[in-house]
Amino acid sequence: MVLTQILSAVLMMGLDQLVRSRYGALGMLCLCLLAIGIRARNSTCVSVGAVLFLLLMAQA
Repeated sequence: MVLTQILSAVLMMGLDQLVRSRYGALGMLCLCLLAIGIRARNSTCVSVGAVLFLLLMAQA
């Protein structure tokens, strides 16, 4: 249990750095929407975050 939490925290920090350096503030917003939607089990928030992130990746 603790190992999975540590691994997920490390993965999120790495993903955070990747998004911040490559996609900027909008990428951070998309990542935050995804994280909040997953934790709150809100499909609308997850969908909006995923679509915005895909649009941002397609533009780059």
